[in-house]
Amino acid sequence: MMHEMSLCESVIELVEDSARRDGFSRARVVVLEIGEIGHVEPEAMRFCFGAVSRGTIAENARLDIVRVPGAGWCLDCAKTVPLAERFGPCPECGRHRVQMTAGDELRVKELEVE
Repeated sequence: MMHEMSLCESVIELVEDSARRDGFSRARVVVLEIGEIGHVEPEAMRFCFGAVSRGTIAENARLDIVRVPGAGWCLDCAKTVPLAERFGPCPECGRHRVQMTAGDELRVKELEVE
């Protein structure tokens, strides 16, 4: 939970930086992309976002979370394959020569502001 708390603090900083740069006064919706095989728990993010956003322009904002499935490039099969775990084998050939290409991200995808 402490990990998610610091991540939410960083998200709020990004929102506040955007507000200063773009001149909005309130964030209504924050959309986050969170990788399915990253080490971020969506429910912990929701809880922490509510706590960290108090007293900021994101207070009472809705937090929408979009889960990004894991994927990687198999060096042996030479193609993109789905990944269910960070260092898992290629589901096609069973080898462990897969470079992760998606599923570990945490990014602010969209802001709805006023």
